[in-house]
Amino acid sequence: MPLISAVILGLIQGFAELFPFSSLGLLVILPHVVHLHVPTQGSRYLPFLVALHAGTAIALLLLFRHEWIRIVRGWFLWLRGTHTDDGRLAWLLIWGTIPTGLVGLILKHPLEHLFSKPLLAAIFLIVNGLIMFGGDRWYQNRRSRKVPLHRLSVGSAFKIGLFQILALIPGLSRSGSTMTGGVGQGLSFEDAAHFSFLLATPIILAASVLELPKLHGGLHGLLVPSLVGGILAGITAWLSAKFLLRYFRLHNLSQFAWISIAVGVLGVILIH
Repeated sequence: MPLISAVILGLIQGFAELFPFSSLGLLVILPHVVHLHVPTQGSRYLPFLVALHAGTAIALLLLFRHEWIRIVRGWFLWLRGTHTDDGRLAWLLIWGTIPTGLVGLILKHPLEHLFSKPLLAAIFLIVNGLIMFGGDRWYQNRRSRKVPLHRLSVGSAFKIGLFQILALIPGLSRSGSTMTGGVGQGLSFEDAAHFSFLLATPIILAASVLELPKLHGGLHGLLVPSLVGGILAGITAWLSAKFLLRYFRLHNLSQFAWISIAVGVLGVILIH
């Protein structure tokens, strides 16, 4: 893979993973639209995609490092019988991660085939926008029953995790889906974004443990491009997260919903 392709895809990954545009969807569509020289067959492309996501996860881990230290410490204290808000948040993240982890392992091979179907990814980008419009409507209906993040129930965290399963399909955004699930469970947009960014880290790191060893020895010639793309994805993700945490204090998902639909429609047109 040419390094310029890795640079382009790494920048897009870091931007689109946190902005609710589905980084997977864009990374499946773009090589076909602009004819980037990348191995888009699922079993070959997946390790590279995971490397880009790993860069994003490391950036989020560093950005929230102080909070993650408190979460891990709180979880161990919880196991020893001392219950704190940080320990409770640790359990919420565990329960929110379980659904996607199980489905990803069970359906790994069928999902890989979707990475070579750009038209399907473009259609799901349109669906992604409709899901976010649903999130806005859901928020309006539940805004009088707003729940702070530290008071979220385990059942609600699990339901948000069910929304995260959608992100296994290229074109459906992980952050958009989990934020929709979050506001549906009574969170504000700011807390839903915060929980979504925390929730991204464990599932991406788990996928990295499974897929990144395949790059050892330069498998498919992707080792160096994966490293370059992952670093750029991490830098872009850091900047995106800092911006979005401020943005969602005052705004909702509707602007991103329109953009996702527009990009999906444009993708369908260009692919045809």
